[in-house]
Amino acid sequence: MGLALAEACRAADAGEIPVGAVVLGPTGEVIGAGRNEREARPDPTAHAEVVAIRGAAEALGDRFLDGCTLVVTLEPCAMCAGVILAARVPRVVFGAWDEKAGAAGSVYDLLRDGRLPHPVPEVVGGVRADECAALLRDFFEDRR
Repeated sequence: MGLALAEACRAADAGEIPVGAVVLGPTGEVIGAGRNEREARPDPTAHAEVVAIRGAAEALGDRFLDGCTLVVTLEPCAMCAGVILAARVPRVVFGAWDEKAGAAGSVYDLLRDGRLPHPVPEVVGGVRADECAALLRDFFEDRR
């Protein structure tokens, strides 16, 4: 989570919403990293998770991230949950809960919805949640 938090700080420094993500390969090495880049690209799909998953898929040369773990500072939204499922990421670890748009247990639980035609990943939420939430809170308070 420390690496994902560092990516989130880089996003904030660039004026982006501070969300960061890393994908760990089957042996624990970082194979993808990302932070929000929606403003910089501009690309509405450039969420931290999507950027990290794209990098990991490229590094592996495979669209399926079997054996990998996604670590992200904020609970994934519905779009990111769909990408996680499409990439078959077996483990997702996130920090802060997103009570407005979360899709991994708060508002929706797409990742663990067994009705979808994808393997259900293991989901661990709330890891270093206070730190992750503080980054977001401070970012938005500074803009008010």
